Amino acid sequence: MPIPAPLNDIVAMPAHALSDAIRSRRVSCREVMQAYLAHIDRVNPKLNAIVARRDSDELLREADARDAQLAAGQWQGWLHGMPQAPKDLTAVRGMVTSMGSLVYKDVVTAHDSILVERMRAAGAIFIGRSNVPEFGLGSHTYNKVYGATGNPYDATKTAGGSSGGAAAALAARMLPVADGSDFGGSLRNPAAFCNVYGMRPSAGRVPSGPSPEVFLKQLSYEGPMGRTPRDVALLLSVIAGHDKRAPLSLTDDPAQYAQPLDADLSGKRVGWLGDWGGYLAMEPGILDLCEAALKDLETAGCQVDDYQVPFAGDRLWRIWLAHRHLMVGGQFHALVNNPETRKLVKPALIWEVEGLEGLTARQIYQATEERSAWYQTVLRMFEDVDFLAVPSAQVFPFDVNLDWPKEIASRPMDTYHRWMETVTPWTLAGCPVISVPVGFNAEGLPMGMQLIGPPRGDLAVLQLAHAYEKARDWVQDRPPVALWEAAG
Repeated sequence: MPIPAPLNDIVAMPAHALSDAIRSRRVSCREVMQAYLAHIDRVNPKLNAIVARRDSDELLREADARDAQLAAGQWQGWLHGMPQAPKDLTAVRGMVTSMGSLVYKDVVTAHDSILVERMRAAGAIFIGRSNVPEFGLGSHTYNKVYGATGNPYDATKTAGGSSGGAAAALAARMLPVADGSDFGGSLRNPAAFCNVYGMRPSAGRVPSGPSPEVFLKQLSYEGPMGRTPRDVALLLSVIAGHDKRAPLSLTDDPAQYAQPLDADLSGKRVGWLGDWGGYLAMEPGILDLCEAALKDLETAGCQVDDYQVPFAGDRLWRIWLAHRHLMVGGQFHALVNNPETRKLVKPALIWEVEGLEGLTARQIYQATEERSAWYQTVLRMFEDVDFLAVPSAQVFPFDVNLDWPKEIASRPMDTYHRWMETVTPWTLAGCPVISVPVGFNAEGLPMGMQLIGPPRGDLAVLQLAHAYEKARDWVQDRPPVALWEAAG
């Protein structure tokens, strides 16, 4: 299905092609900014993916400055002159970082996060922010500051979250690439819901901070999103790499992700986890789409077999809850315990803080022991297979006015994030994971599948996703309805 003809060629380009066109001066940074701003004006009002937009004249002046640099032989990097809208959870100097909360809706940030520093140094121009759920809690992007983000394939449905604004903007061609972050599937679930690629890198691959929670926030990673695996890899090459302010960050050279992704996958073993032997509730149709996509992996040369995880699902969930309470409750307890701010925050945050307050130090220590046992199990699993595969979500995009799904296939969901359980084991393991598109249900709503590699196997995961894309390119085959609506 072709992209509608009225869509500007600049906006339609994949990010790697746009970057090349800018660097070779086949298009100017001003032309790029004008094209994107005009397209955003047409598409964003219905989707509400990009919020806190900056003044257009100011952005065009910045684009002119990037053009002047190119004319003088100066190229800042892969993002030179490319519009970006950092996720509204990450700090951007001179812009409000609201986190979707009434508490912070007017607070202007005085510094850049490490990720934003690197994007700025690579030449990105920040046009606004991508929308998020309040404090990034839950995989549905809505808040009392900016409202809800609609899905580009059906604006009455959710775009997922917490990187929902990023995924929707990316799918609707309002951004060439996007940054996001992921604790409980926040790069993977919205990618699945919006028919794009979202990667949660290995632990330490992309340094977080600078922040006082550098040791506390060891399960929340920032990462790249794109419409092609190559774009994902190229953005990773910008944001990855060691930083002394993040002492657990990896020292590998991020330039490896800027190299071609072609690789021989003949005989690579992929273990299909499905619904974990019936443990995970799945909306009908999801497993069928993923299993059809597995045949495309076989086309790419892989051997796919069913795989049984030697670790109980309910045991993993208990580990996850303890770590979630610790990370979220530890970070935001002051807001919940202050009567003035408590009345402004969502119930999910109060629940997490109270969950932490109900845990003993011994219970938290036991959860870390259990997580270590899971990690050792994962290492043994990767002696059996080279990759693992499992659905990215357990439901298709749901009503944008719903706070969260209370049941799946008649099975009740007992927390605001239980319906996202399919992503949590890989958060706990620190594995690199990319969500790849796998197609659509009868209502035209997208779904995705997680491809999981061993710890620090980020490049291999990107190579697998690239081979999968060559076998089946859903992004190009099924552009979103929002593009036709914008074309009139």
